[in-house]
Amino acid sequence: MTSTSTAFRVLSAAGLLSFGAAAAQASPVTPDVIFGSGNANGGYTVATGSYEPFVITQVDTISSASTNITPSSDANLEIGLRAKLRFDEFNQPRNIFNQSGSTYTFDAGAAPGGFGFDANSPTTPVWNFEWSVTTDLDRDMPIPGVTSLSALTYELRIDGDSGIGVNFAKFDPIRIAQADHALGNLLTGNGDGVVAGSAAEYQANLAKYSVAQNSWNYEFFNEPTDGAFLSELAAFDPSEDGTYRIEFEAFFDGKSVASTGIDVVVGNGASPAPSPVPVPAALPLLVAALGGLGAIRRRKRA
Repeated sequence: MTSTSTAFRVLSAAGLLSFGAAAAQASPVTPDVIFGSGNANGGYTVATGSYEPFVITQVDTISSASTNITPSSDANLEIGLRAKLRFDEFNQPRNIFNQSGSTYTFDAGAAPGGFGFDANSPTTPVWNFEWSVTTDLDRDMPIPGVTSLSALTYELRIDGDSGIGVNFAKFDPIRIAQADHALGNLLTGNGDGVVAGSAAEYQANLAKYSVAQNSWNYEFFNEPTDGAFLSELAAFDPSEDGTYRIEFEAFFDGKSVASTGIDVVVGNGASPAPSPVPVPAALPLLVAALGGLGAIRRRKRA
């Protein structure tokens, strides 16, 4: 993973909140896919919500005049997740999602080459998961610090259990010291997201932009030598059939605004837990009868 951050933390805000959330659905994200190049929009499992932004006061440093900034209505937010084929048979990315509802299906097996920084790694899956958040759907450019990325907190939950259960690694992927996310606003075009070159620039961009996106692979997190190592993914094996749950949630003032989730099915997916073998209905009666017979024999011997 190319992010220079080494720690993840959730920050809380303060203020009042009113919000609503809509169910997740398959959709493109707003305004477009702004990371990388050649990435098609669509195939995301998207959810929306709303929150009541804070009223803030701006003070002119020269005249000392103050101005209250009060949004005219609730701010509307969108979050999305999808999985995508990152490595085809030629080790190239493809806009293939293999989506059915909120489920994405890919072959089991390691990538045929993988990333240059960890070439031929046996722990690199052929698929990536991609996340997106837009904190202000109503303004081309958000109100800095009010409806921008810095106004909320977030939680990404990544499953390391290939079985039918979950073993989540949980962290805030945005409110961290620095990351290589593509940031922008509603005017940002496909592949035109801004990537900060320093921690100071990243923090400034969180306060002025409303869109954050990235494309991640389990390879970024599953080895102790990774800068963002997650112990829950230490046993991840891309060649193993399994089902992995990934969830993304946005919070305002500590309260959930919107959440979405996807299932990534690898190979044949997770094997269901074995069902208990049913006991024949007559077996308890037989056991009781045998027990009674033993008691009779003991009495006769006495």
